[in-house]
Amino acid sequence: MSTVQSDALTFECETGNYHTFCPISCVSWLYQKIEDSFFLVIGTKTCGYFLQNAMGVMIFAEPRYAMAELEEGDISAKLNDYGELRRLCLQIKKDRNPSVIFWIGTCTTEIIKMDLEGIAPKLEAEIRVPIVVARANGLDYAFTQGEDTVLAAMAQRCPLNLNKQAGNNSHEIPSHIPLVLFGSLPDPVVTQLTMELKKQGIHVSGWLPSKRYTELPVIQEGYYVAGVNPFLSRTATTLMRRRKTKLIGAPFPIGPDGTRAWLEKICSVLNIQPIGLADREQEIWDSLEDYIALIRGKSVFFMGDNLLEVSLARFLTRCGMTVYEIGIPYMDKRYQAAELALLKTTCDKMNVMMPTIVEKPDNYNQVDRIRDLKPDLVITGMAHANPLEARGINTKWSVEFTFAQIHGFTNARDILELVTRPLRRNLSLSELGWDVYSKQS
Repeated sequence: MSTVQSDALTFECETGNYHTFCPISCVSWLYQKIEDSFFLVIGTKTCGYFLQNAMGVMIFAEPRYAMAELEEGDISAKLNDYGELRRLCLQIKKDRNPSVIFWIGTCTTEIIKMDLEGIAPKLEAEIRVPIVVARANGLDYAFTQGEDTVLAAMAQRCPLNLNKQAGNNSHEIPSHIPLVLFGSLPDPVVTQLTMELKKQGIHVSGWLPSKRYTELPVIQEGYYVAGVNPFLSRTATTLMRRRKTKLIGAPFPIGPDGTRAWLEKICSVLNIQPIGLADREQEIWDSLEDYIALIRGKSVFFMGDNLLEVSLARFLTRCGMTVYEIGIPYMDKRYQAAELALLKTTCDKMNVMMPTIVEKPDNYNQVDRIRDLKPDLVITGMAHANPLEARGINTKWSVEFTFAQIHGFTNARDILELVTRPLRRNLSLSELGWDVYSKQS
């Protein structure tokens, strides 16, 4: 294990496996977000089984995704990839008529060196439907990076001028350098964050992804971009290198503290004096006191799963919890620099010890540390929740934070609803006279 001490933040790196979902699971939220899209996952039957389990079998609604299953003949490169993908895409066009087809590569397409990027432009020209290739396969560190891969691919398709932006006729000219936000969020949250910026006199020129592929935001050289999630470092890099944009390195808008810091950083970069954010943040903290009272003084341990760990740890530290360890599959210190700085500031403000950040944690070692530390709550991937519960340890699935609305001022309550649920459950059982399992045996 290697250890690096930096500004009182301790970073360690273990050699564990990546215990996380497959990134092709991003299809489950992206096909709903991009309403005129169709996702074609190119892989084996195993990928199909995973998608069915991860996304559920939807009987009453025909979802806009499908599997292109590779058989033994495909894997041994004896069949014509172009001909088969052409057949499938023509069928998709006939049945669903999408504005864009996403090809999601899998581990198998990587291993057999399937030339998806070479096939796509030829087929796109033939069938006259945009085809975007994203290799959201299991070789990534965390399942949330599937979205990162798709958004990075979409970023290169964003129009360079307004004339090429179809389907969007209302173009408000901002009084500042245009700002584009990136990250897939539910529509109500997009509206909330857009309105919070509007209150500060900041106009959002667009979101990546947009609700419709035909309404992708114009992105020109010199535009400002800001991310809303910690797992979008590849998208940030693509926007900076390929589209020559300027990245606003801000903490992420998770929790009232993160939301205020995100808004203030955007304001400072655009030379706008923020108004009323301190009062707005305090108002939210006051409204959360009923939840915070349940966790103040308690401890939490992150095993690492979805790359949201640092942001959530920072928020829970501000709520009065002690964070023993932040396990994280992968840490991009440049993209999360502002978030790490806010974590350090928060720990200093709350006068608590700095948590150790463990990249690529070894779960066997983590279980030993959990046994020694006896945290009140462990936030973990689904694979480890039941074994830990069986040992008398309160757990919460980290994947639930991925699918919950956790961004912005008003959604901080939803984070605490998830965090306190196992603790409230134990309180309820105790009140009913049940013998709640004791701390670790």
